[in-house]
Amino acid sequence: MNQYLKSMTATEQVGAMFVFVFGCLFIASVALLLLSLREHADRGADEARRSNLARGNTLLSSSWVMVIVFWVGWLSGDVGATVLFGLVSFFALREFMALSPTRRGDHRSLVLAFFVILPMQYTLVGMQHYDLFTVFIPVYVFLAIPVVSALANDPQRFLERNAKLQWGIMVCIYGMSHVPALLLLEFPNYRDRGAFLVIFLALVVQTCMVVQYLVTRRLRRAPAAPAISSSFNWLSWGIAVGVASVLGALLAGITPFKPGQAFVMALIACVAGSLGHLVMKAIKRDRGIPDWGQQGDGVTGANGLLDRVDALCFAAPVFFHSVRWYFNL
Repeated sequence: MNQYLKSMTATEQVGAMFVFVFGCLFIASVALLLLSLREHADRGADEARRSNLARGNTLLSSSWVMVIVFWVGWLSGDVGATVLFGLVSFFALREFMALSPTRRGDHRSLVLAFFVILPMQYTLVGMQHYDLFTVFIPVYVFLAIPVVSALANDPQRFLERNAKLQWGIMVCIYGMSHVPALLLLEFPNYRDRGAFLVIFLALVVQTCMVVQYLVTRRLRRAPAAPAISSSFNWLSWGIAVGVASVLGALLAGITPFKPGQAFVMALIACVAGSLGHLVMKAIKRDRGIPDWGQQGDGVTGANGLLDRVDALCFAAPVFFHSVRWYFNL
């Protein structure tokens, strides 16, 4: 089997990987469907089971969305992938801002964010100007946005309004833009295999989120931050990060990493992604919403796109810079 895989071209190996991942998701979807058809005589137990299945279905749906986006991005080539993730950023930022009250004085800043900053950030990614795209938003944009807002002559809640927009730009544009940037990293003897690196990141982060949910359901420990998340406790979080990191070490063969390096990189990605997901939950509680879809229907039509990519938005930049720093790329 190993010899057969090694005899494949890079494109064939990536294609085989997607076939395997889609197969696993299909099996999981069928299993979840069969479980949903079962009924219990105890009405209370049946409702609890259906609630658990609904949460499991949400996690599985997130996995489907992420893998399909990565697959389409790979089929589209480097330019197509950059454009595709730019669209994901656009709709995620739209979702974020739709539930964040704005004033007339914010309109110029919003136009700047959607139609100047976003395309500029992804253009820098596509042109592989790594040193510039990594500081463009945290430095230049963060200084420019308040200036544009000040020129709108609206001082009411000025700091709060600008902070919300800057935070949305940071998560939805800056964080997500590091995903296609991974496709463009050039490792020695790893040409045309950037999709493996993206899938590695997505698999370990999503595994961490799923394991944390499952372990929390089993252990039933008191949450560490009950006002923000009823499912986050340090023990389940540690187990989930550990399991996903071991998975990362087992997946070292599809990456340019050695097993020990893969373990550490997966650990870094999982810590950033899982804690980032907790931060996004805190923002949702502040907005008084259960998810980024309005009453369960996402403003993008994706039933809460930001809920599906929030962990990745935090994990991608940390993972990207860790990899680039360690391998001196």
